[in-house]
Amino acid sequence: MIDERETQAQADRQLCGLVNGLAKQIEAHLRVRAATLGLTASQGVALRELSRPMTLRELAERMSCEPSNATFVADRLEEQGYLERHPHPTSRRAKQLVLTAKGAEQRERLLTLLSEDSPLAPLSSEEQGLLQRLLSRAVTP
Repeated sequence: MIDERETQAQADRQLCGLVNGLAKQIEAHLRVRAATLGLTASQGVALRELSRPMTLRELAERMSCEPSNATFVADRLEEQGYLERHPHPTSRRAKQLVLTAKGAEQRERLLTLLSEDSPLAPLSSEEQGLLQRLLSRAVTP
């Protein structure tokens, strides 16, 4: 029984190490690519995630950060002319973050850079799909 638990614990550590290593590679890749466009890593994540108008809370969830951190990043992107805050169509209290034309162009440049030498590039599209499905199962309760 102890050997079986130890074997499972070792397998868990190895898998966690691989997932953590991949996450670090993806983060470093994004940081370098964002910097070439004069963006911080957080600004790069925000631009990558702003695929459509969304609230600050939605952006924070997609960035995996606190809303106060997303607010800081959105403020910087707004100052740079990459996004604007618009009234939410269904909630009088909420605002939507909307990319400007300049922001949409910068996002496209970033997505192009992120696709170059991506840490996931060695995987075929089928393998990437499989990895996504497996990780989704693992993180969804």
